[in-house]
Amino acid sequence: MSYDVPITPQAGKVAEKGAHPATMVLAPKTPRTPSAKALRPSAKVAKSAATSAEQVDTRYLQSLMGYNARRAALSIIELFLERLAPYGLKPVDFSVMSTIGHNPGVTSRQLCAALNLLPPNLVGLIQSLEARGLIERKPHPHDGRAVGLHATPKGQALMVQAEQTATELETEKTAKLTPAERKTLVALLQKIYF
Repeated sequence: MSYDVPITPQAGKVAEKGAHPATMVLAPKTPRTPSAKALRPSAKVAKSAATSAEQVDTRYLQSLMGYNARRAALSIIELFLERLAPYGLKPVDFSVMSTIGHNPGVTSRQLCAALNLLPPNLVGLIQSLEARGLIERKPHPHDGRAVGLHATPKGQALMVQAEQTATELETEKTAKLTPAERKTLVALLQKIYF
């Protein structure tokens, strides 16, 4: 009697010729490769992909506070960079100069805390503004170890113009908002980071 290699009722197990059923081994399964036809998308799927590429769904992103805040900020900063370029001020320069201008004698430590800046980043910026003649250092009246930062007359004149430009560009960029909505939006944003 001849034994062929029978497949047992248990899927995947094969009996070797003359082997006892207890010594059956698992037969290796050969992976099925899909045919070329199966790999091609159906006309329905292809049409759906074409339609979805034309209409990008960003509803989830638009539900996120960070996404909306970032998009709004980028929109304003783009115009800010363009309009304040003649003053030689980047957003961080502007923030530092404005804070110094409205707080004569402010210390570097206070600036870092108020503007969320790292001290090493502020050092170079202060040196740059000082080299341009926009700020000067003076002894602090209450702390002998600290130095107060002051806008020079040149820095003050520059910031009057720069702040006016910043106000105008923000009003222009938020023209779809009423003054009350603008004020509410600023107050709501401040609730997040203050």
